[in-house]
Amino acid sequence: MGNFYYALLASGVVSLIAFVGVVTFAFKDRVLEKILFGLVGFAAGGLMGGAFFHLLPEALEVVMHGDSGYGIVDIFVFVVVGFALFFVLERLIHWRHCHHNGECKVHSFAYMNLVGDSVHNFIDGVVIAAAFMVDVRLGVITTLSIVLHEIPQEIGDFGVLVYAGISKVRALFYNFLTALTAVAGVVVGWFIVGEVAGFSAVLLPFAAGGFIYIAASDLVPELHKEEKLGKALLAFMFFVIGLIFMWGLAQIGGHAH
Repeated sequence: MGNFYYALLASGVVSLIAFVGVVTFAFKDRVLEKILFGLVGFAAGGLMGGAFFHLLPEALEVVMHGDSGYGIVDIFVFVVVGFALFFVLERLIHWRHCHHNGECKVHSFAYMNLVGDSVHNFIDGVVIAAAFMVDVRLGVITTLSIVLHEIPQEIGDFGVLVYAGISKVRALFYNFLTALTAVAGVVVGWFIVGEVAGFSAVLLPFAAGGFIYIAASDLVPELHKEEKLGKALLAFMFFVIGLIFMWGLAQIGGHAH
């Protein structure tokens, strides 16, 4: 059980990364508004990169080298299911919060981002648990890899929430709540995942489908709303940076994530 407590501690450290957005408090609102649009582009690239360079490769490795009982085609079925469920969820959220007067003080994609981030952090917790089950050193390396991955993603997530109309303090709080699902992931990963065949083979592509939906259906359309060419190109540059950053982490970590 000793390694279990190490895994819990590691997930707690990862959860605290959610407060990285506090650095933006040092910026004046006018300056923050200028960089938020870039953060949305970075978050879109980060989500796409997380799906295609991290979650899907991990899911395929589980299928090809494990005994999940699923095939490669099944992985992409789960991606589509995740995409479709996030589509339905957004419609429900939009109807619930916006149908009374036709206006939303907080864009629905903020809530979608929180849901997607919760699933992602839960998976991080499962990965941490699995790594510490094997060896403490592997657990530490995996945790460091996740921290490197989480820092830019949490900054992007924070930017998305503030851009959507949530106050900076609330955005930090919501980010932290979603980050705590990593702790739940450790508990579930340690005591349940090993007993449920194919659990990660379903959850990983499901989360990837959610990431792809949020990036392609919510964040990228926000970037298209910008009419000024210079600002639009800057946002696209941040989008590409987000993709490259996630690709780089995948190369360094060998998809250990």
